[in-house]
Amino acid sequence: MEGRSFAAHDSRQMRYRFPFGAVTEGERITLNIDCGADVRNAKLRIWTEGRERIEHGVRTDAGFGFTFYAGTSGLEWYYFLLDTDEGGYILGSDSPLGCGGSRIFTHDPNSWQITVYEREFETPKAAEGATAYQIFPDRFNRIGRGGLARTGRREELGWTTVKHEDWNEEVLWTPLPGQKDYDPCDFYGGDFEGIEAKLDYLQSIGVTLIYMNPVFEAQSNHRYNTGDYHRTDDMLGGEEGLKKLIRAARARGISIMLDGVFSHTGDESVYFNRKGNYPGLGAYQGEGSAYYDWYEFSRFPDKYGCWWGFKSLPEVNENNRGYMAFVAGVIDHYAKLGIESWRLDVADELPDEFIAFLRRELKARAKDGILIGEVWEDASTKQGGCGRRRYTDGRELDGVMNYVFADAVISFLTGKQDAEALCLALTALRQNYPKPFYDSCLTMLSSHDTVRLLTVLAGAPDRRSVSREVQAHFVPEESRLNTAKKLMTLAQLIQLTHPGIPCIYYGDEAGMQGMADPFSRRTYPWGKEDAEIKGRFTAIASARKDSRAIRYGKCAFAAKDKDVFMIARYDGNETALSIVNRSGEAKRVAVSAADFTQGPDTDGLKMPNSMTDALTNRRFESENGTLNIELGPYCGALLK
Repeated sequence: MEGRSFAAHDSRQMRYRFPFGAVTEGERITLNIDCGADVRNAKLRIWTEGRERIEHGVRTDAGFGFTFYAGTSGLEWYYFLLDTDEGGYILGSDSPLGCGGSRIFTHDPNSWQITVYEREFETPKAAEGATAYQIFPDRFNRIGRGGLARTGRREELGWTTVKHEDWNEEVLWTPLPGQKDYDPCDFYGGDFEGIEAKLDYLQSIGVTLIYMNPVFEAQSNHRYNTGDYHRTDDMLGGEEGLKKLIRAARARGISIMLDGVFSHTGDESVYFNRKGNYPGLGAYQGEGSAYYDWYEFSRFPDKYGCWWGFKSLPEVNENNRGYMAFVAGVIDHYAKLGIESWRLDVADELPDEFIAFLRRELKARAKDGILIGEVWEDASTKQGGCGRRRYTDGRELDGVMNYVFADAVISFLTGKQDAEALCLALTALRQNYPKPFYDSCLTMLSSHDTVRLLTVLAGAPDRRSVSREVQAHFVPEESRLNTAKKLMTLAQLIQLTHPGIPCIYYGDEAGMQGMADPFSRRTYPWGKEDAEIKGRFTAIASARKDSRAIRYGKCAFAAKDKDVFMIARYDGNETALSIVNRSGEAKRVAVSAADFTQGPDTDGLKMPNSMTDALTNRRFESENGTLNIELGPYCGALLK
């Protein structure tokens, strides 16, 4: 009997579940199941943080209906208990994602998920219709020698500095002579002035938010080992350079998001000062330091808690009152410079109480600023040492770096899952995240912590299975690279028409390649961009920039067949439609509003009489509400 379908429920369809997706505290919820007369009775079993609740169904024309009210913020899980002439059965989800259709179980069913969040939670203004661009500051752009001419502070602190005078030189990836371990101490001199010089370019592709990797003074080129939170790195242009960049960006409608590294500091920092680089006492010098109780020593001074075992990254106790007050001062310092948004590094290693505290501090200074967390999994179900994390409840993060989105899109384009699975994965996120949270996520395809998108699509090996030397010399086969360039455009079509804040990793739009760090952090190839990739990206980005429907409109997903995925966006009389064909064969696609059946935004969707492809300028006429489109192998279209 298990698996048999004599009853049905689908959390993606409004006739089975209303409202769609996450709900606010105390909101009324209606669930329905379809079943025949052989189901004599149906009950709804709800689990909330280990507590069970049973609701009895009311017979309807189609089956049974249930009405109840959401509890307090958190997760509620449900499935149905059915009494039939043949005995008792369970109607559960046909997917482990907490979303989707149904199947019959005899025991241990998959449950559907309902996320409950606080009523006051709303999307920050800065996130609405936004487009983000991530910049690794040392590698984006420099004017003249840039930061290479400002290394005096590093020399004063005794830090090794390898200078790349040639902007196009390969990154350092081996240990320096006489050293055992690789040290990310090579610099190209990219700086705030270099970024400012490219603001017109960023504005032209619709960027409204620049997310910069850390800018605090630090020993390494990535600056995740903070030396001094209150000092903006001299190589980047210092505080005056940052203020100048903020002003210039704001004049173009662009805001700046900084990277907050608050789970650990550098060992070579004002606060820990293991090598005595800084004047004054750090925690390593003993209890006389004002920072001593930020850290936990198991045996002073050389045995202390450190991030993932790296002695150069001593961990802090984030709930230490003195540390919290200090971080509040950091937020305040940069707020006065015009920084209203932050990305939290390793948010899953920050206590919930600390994140909630940061949110209060940020919102007190900039109500419409954005607080993003680095979380690699579904943030609504993420577990920590003390149970479920509260990221999505409305009192912590506004959104996360959407690695789940990236994984789903890449899996589809590399043939690991089909269009129906992609549709389910993206709908599950939409269902499980509160709308304010969903709309604030950074919808990215690669970052400083991943292999470059083009390299992945060209058949890159698993970075965890190969050495740094193999990664350094990896070159995709020409035929696979040519296909990957086309697939990359399909990925960008999905990214730039999907809800949320699309976040372009610098250089992806130019066709940059690279395995994992440090190869994903090479310099932007100004004047040497891949014209094919850049041209198609620019067309998509321009279409997004000019379309209210794409940036603000309602949304629906659909899988036409295993290879063709579609996103419809509409707002009033404007409709936009992105269609991607990942197949190596041409496809004839007939598209109508009836293809879009899942989610909350399907009822008002209509196909216009004609639409034009932003990539080819080809015009398509609809017949009886249906658009007939031919897509070549590995091709897509953005119709407006």
